[in-house]
Amino acid sequence: MTDYFIAIVMSVIQGLTEFLPISSSAHLLIPSLLFGITDLGLNFDIAVHFGTLTAVVFYFRDDIVKIFNSFYNIKDVNLASYRKLGLFVLIASIPAIIIGPFFSDALINRQVTIHSIAISNLIFANLLLAAYLLSKQKLSMQQLTYLSAFLIGCFQIFAFFPGASRSGVLITGALILGFNLKDGSKFAFLLAIPAISGALIFMVLGFDQNVNLNEILILTLGFLTSALVAFFTIEFFLRFVNKIGMYPFIFYRFVLGLILIML
Repeated sequence: MTDYFIAIVMSVIQGLTEFLPISSSAHLLIPSLLFGITDLGLNFDIAVHFGTLTAVVFYFRDDIVKIFNSFYNIKDVNLASYRKLGLFVLIASIPAIIIGPFFSDALINRQVTIHSIAISNLIFANLLLAAYLLSKQKLSMQQLTYLSAFLIGCFQIFAFFPGASRSGVLITGALILGFNLKDGSKFAFLLAIPAISGALIFMVLGFDQNVNLNEILILTLGFLTSALVAFFTIEFFLRFVNKIGMYPFIFYRFVLGLILIML
């Protein structure tokens, strides 16, 4: 099995699972369990994470441009809502910024066990189910406040536990606070921009600069594949989330968690 095929498989998994509430860390175990695929290393992790970051920035490019413009044009009332959105993203990122450095070694070394990922996956799937069943989902993005943004951001701390799913815990937090599923998911995806950027900073600390042409080609393949898959994953999820709901993802996580426990 060639490294190029492995790179495509791992990149597709990263692109799909980074934004779906199904735990990317759990799925990245699957190739090694089924095919005995070895880890492609930290450099590859950096490439695919940069790919997913590129995807979410490109998808929300219009919002991001307006957010930046809103801070340059303070007096433009038409951009006031985007300025608040930018502040909400910054405020919601504070908990992860504070806690993140304590998990930097684990992020670089990537030392996790199948059992811990399985248990974490099941626990947070249950929390997502409870939030989805009990949430009134009456609030929209326009009703987001500084306090609610911060509280949603606090849920992102749980994402440091492998198997929790970053998008999953953020959507859980948004549902608990009463936000509708689509707007809660959009805010979760916007929070991915500072979150993935922060993770990349810690990863780059361990970057191996001694790469050959073959490794450069693999890293490029990983970046492009993860970016493309992630972009269409975001598009699909936000377009159909109100129709498909959370049940398919929750059920899938239960099954996956049980399978991992039995391995």
